[in-house]
Amino acid sequence: MAIDLQHRPRLETMQRLRPDGDEPPRPESALEARRRQPRITPPEVFEGRDGYVEDFLGEFVVPWPEPRGRRARDVQALPDGSRLLTYAHFSVMMSKSRRIAMCVGVNISGGESVKIERTADKWALDGRLPVESQVGEDLYADNLLDRGHLVRREDPNWGSDAETANEDTFHFTNCAPQMAAFNQKTWLSLEDYVLKNTRQWKERVTVFSGPVFREDDRDYRGVLIPTAFWKVVAFLSDDLKPSATAYMIDQSRELGSLEAAFGRFKTYQRSIARIEELTDLDFGDLKNYDGFTNEERASGTRIEAVIERASDIRT
Repeated sequence: MAIDLQHRPRLETMQRLRPDGDEPPRPESALEARRRQPRITPPEVFEGRDGYVEDFLGEFVVPWPEPRGRRARDVQALPDGSRLLTYAHFSVMMSKSRRIAMCVGVNISGGESVKIERTADKWALDGRLPVESQVGEDLYADNLLDRGHLVRREDPNWGSDAETANEDTFHFTNCAPQMAAFNQKTWLSLEDYVLKNTRQWKERVTVFSGPVFREDDRDYRGVLIPTAFWKVVAFLSDDLKPSATAYMIDQSRELGSLEAAFGRFKTYQRSIARIEELTDLDFGDLKNYDGFTNEERASGTRIEAVIERASDIRT
């Protein structure tokens, strides 16, 4: 057979050599599978969940904070018209525009606390809301963003349904995108301080938490990433008087680049009145039991204290 030495193969006519035929497709990773077909908890699973209880502290009734103004219009309603997603010992109120929680509230019973070891995280969407109304796995894939629990995993783990509560905390409705810097020692020390004291003194505590939504929050993959979070704690003091304190973790606003947007965080103890201003949530009479709010009313000056360690916390 004559060979044409002048022939020059063209790219479109070239074929890849396959000694054994077509190569098998690359196996799909677990992350890719979750993104393609996310885990969703069916609505019926949540039947009978008590959710947040307002009179958990007895006569010291702590109502759910009331959104006001534009925040009230931003609440994601459930199909039955209600505003709260109820789980075991905690509830979540979602933001329609942000697709993450606006506010979460949890009841903690230190005397009934059950320690549950953390195993492989299995995050799921809540079937009571449309998938498109929740920020899911797509946001957290292949980056340094953490799925940050808003209701801390250990907080609702008490009583006979502690295991259920633990599983309930692993829903995307109960998390917010957080960089690793958020899980710094000071903020964790604050959460440890609250839980440790409830366990040690077998006390009951109510905790609200959530992000601060700002107009200049950075957009990442179509989601505005909060750079500040708050926490309000209600409890009975040693003399059984109603008490409340508020905290906030924030970072410098001098942001010149995306990398700088997730710099060093600082933790502050602040007044509940100030948290109301930043969140458009009305905590009602709860701020009357907050020492910082009362000091601000008396002095006419905004008060805040930087928390470097648990001993800096004023109750």
